[in-house]
Amino acid sequence: MSAQVSELRSGSVRFGSVCVLYFAQSAELAGLKEEHLVAVPTPISSQDLWGLLLQRHPRLSALRDHVVLAVRQQYVAVGDQLVTLGDGDEVAVVPPLSGG
Repeated sequence: MSAQVSELRSGSVRFGSVCVLYFAQSAELAGLKEEHLVAVPTPISSQDLWGLLLQRHPRLSALRDHVVLAVRQQYVAVGDQLVTLGDGDEVAVVPPLSGG
């Protein structure tokens, strides 16, 4: 049983609102640079957080396997890692960067 499921059963999951920032290609695919989400469960796995964003903006799936999230300016790989979100936290969608 995952830690998130255990926490859901124990009733320790809360809900908060976050500001999601989209950069570069993610902004193009989402059609916006910023949005506020309410009732985001916390803690949440980074994979589930990414899934929530994909539900809202299916075109973001073009970034699958190449995107990184940043929660409170700390990079978080999309996977099983649990992140705890506080009201007003920033979540950034960081697509692959190129340059030299």
